[in-house]
Amino acid sequence: MPYDRQPPPPPDPRHRPPAYPPPQWQPQRPRSGGGAGAIIGGIFGVVALVFVGLVVVGALIKGSRTADPVSPVAIPTFTPFERPTSSTASPRATDSRPTESTVTPPARRQILNTTLKNNTLYRAGGLPRVNCPVGSPSIYSHSQLKALILKTSKCLDRGWSQIMRARGMTWHPPGYAVTSSRGRGACGDFPSAGSIVPYYCPRNTTIYASTTAMTKGSGNSGGYGQITDWHGGVISMMAHEYGHHVQQLSGLSDDWWRQTTRSTSRSGKLALSRRFELQATCFGAMFMRSVSASYPVTPARRNTLYYFYSRVGDWPGYPRDHGSPANNNRWFRQGYEKNKTFQCNTWLAPSSSTS
Repeated sequence: MPYDRQPPPPPDPRHRPPAYPPPQWQPQRPRSGGGAGAIIGGIFGVVALVFVGLVVVGALIKGSRTADPVSPVAIPTFTPFERPTSSTASPRATDSRPTESTVTPPARRQILNTTLKNNTLYRAGGLPRVNCPVGSPSIYSHSQLKALILKTSKCLDRGWSQIMRARGMTWHPPGYAVTSSRGRGACGDFPSAGSIVPYYCPRNTTIYASTTAMTKGSGNSGGYGQITDWHGGVISMMAHEYGHHVQQLSGLSDDWWRQTTRSTSRSGKLALSRRFELQATCFGAMFMRSVSASYPVTPARRNTLYYFYSRVGDWPGYPRDHGSPANNNRWFRQGYEKNKTFQCNTWLAPSSSTS
């Protein structure tokens, strides 16, 4: 449904809202891409078509085909959320339990589909309920937030590994590099100059993050603590980065990058980027739903997350590579309320919900 108003201005007028400023690092030329680097560089110049995830892929594109169609994705709706003040009823998290069987059928080689619109991942179902109690750490304590990030990474591993392996997909956990200030990794500085966001680097499948930048901000960029000091906001962003890891393992990243290099227009590349990022947001929301009973995500905290995702995205004056705050909210709610991978298929959604 159309978005009929902009979110309210940030609490502190001296800082712009936490957005997704482009990093300095640009993707390497794929070995079979035939001038892909030149295409990206020529169109974007210093504004690279990279973002929170920094998700680019290697040159080897997996072959793919499938015999059964993917279920249609429901179009997410958007209801503007003000800063939450009271609790409302929260739907119960989906509890997926394997069916017991006394006979183990012979293993069959599964044919994987790695395309954007009909990926095997869309037949993986929802994330199972994951036990992930976290207590009450402070996001402003580096040691506490780092410990929380690493603890919840294990919860992410348990959920995603189960459903991906069940569909025959290869899975391995991502690495983590979490610092209190700044650092340099395989994809360049983290965070990038003037940025606060964590990012996923596909070169070494590692998620990089600065706890101070994320929570307190950097330069003119306000931190996530400006929106909420509840740790669920930061962890949902880390779950978004993990969503890029899922895209990498499932082959979604391969096909996204291939289509990006084939696109001949700046607007076309940005449109692909937005769908890619909004899908990661939807995957991150699935995780928050899967741990809602134990984390816990109470009805009031769920509303805090909905508010949070109406405050992040592509604000006026910045590249339109992650989707508007309204559409970030739409897709976060889609993942949280549906908890099905096929409901995160942004590639079948209309452009109005991925703008």
